[in-house]
Amino acid sequence: MLLKRKGLKSLMMIMMMGLLILTAACGNKAEDSTSNGSSDTEQTSDDQSEDTALDDESADDEDVEVEMGGEIEIDGSSTVYPLTEAVAEDFGKFNPEVRVTVGISGTGGGFKRFCAGELAISDASRPITDEEAKTCSDNGIEYSDLTIAYDGLSLVVSKDNDFIDHLTVEELNKIFTTGSTVKTWADVRAGWPAEKILMYSPGAESGTYDYFNETILAKKGIRNDTQISFSEDDNTLVQGVEGSKYAIGYFGFAYYEENADKLKVVPIDAGKGAIAPSPETIKDGTYAPLSRPLYIYVNKAEISRPEVYAFADYYINNIGSLASEVGYVPLPDDKYSEEATKLH
Repeated sequence: MLLKRKGLKSLMMIMMMGLLILTAACGNKAEDSTSNGSSDTEQTSDDQSEDTALDDESADDEDVEVEMGGEIEIDGSSTVYPLTEAVAEDFGKFNPEVRVTVGISGTGGGFKRFCAGELAISDASRPITDEEAKTCSDNGIEYSDLTIAYDGLSLVVSKDNDFIDHLTVEELNKIFTTGSTVKTWADVRAGWPAEKILMYSPGAESGTYDYFNETILAKKGIRNDTQISFSEDDNTLVQGVEGSKYAIGYFGFAYYEENADKLKVVPIDAGKGAIAPSPETIKDGTYAPLSRPLYIYVNKAEISRPEVYAFADYYINNIGSLASEVGYVPLPDDKYSEEATKLH
């Protein structure tokens, strides 16, 4: 019995020792587990911090590409209209929330509205006059003028016209000058038909009208009688000239090119032989004196609006390639870079 008790006691002691060893081992594992768990938690926290930083960077990137809205109103030259309309259409592909409207009230009409503070941008086929500039100044309108392309004012007749091969500046004066007594083509040059001349001209608000009057007619003014029709819409002039074998008109080279299947361009002799307008003769100036620069005028106060600045910047940096597409002659690349600095 005593032996049995001793054996039981020994067994119990062995079991107690095993339990202590097991408990110690479990404690170490738990400590390791706690230690590892803390490390994992710290690692997870670090990862979350990095992810948050990346999210913040992504948010910053998204903030750079702010979608613009608003409206930009432009008016002025019908000659410049195709250029501005092409830019507006292209710009709209990337900025669909910006509404750009382009009118054709003529260069003079555009400057009236521009200098009254009604427009962000004015299209012009001639430089602003001293009187117009004073009106702008009186109204607190400051502006940047950007040269955008070259144009060649083109004299055109119907495709059916089979007797005109060229005209001289002197003959143009006979036809168009105010007070002229010329009625028929026979009055212009001997041997031409004694048929009444029908004339089509841009209106008095047009920069093209002003340019023709100054360059060809020495500012004597364009006649205003029953033989001449005026319109600010160049398409109306195209239709008028196209409709009669004995008609003549003038407008920008782009409108001639667009309607070359309906009209015939007339070479002009300014004393150095008859020269027809073309991209080459306009760019090198040999189509004289009817080659001319074209402009847009940007209200400086309006440039503070992000959509106006973005549009004007897009205009001057992309008009070189677009100009050729719509029938105008682009400036040299370095000239566009020079013009772009005027916006800053």
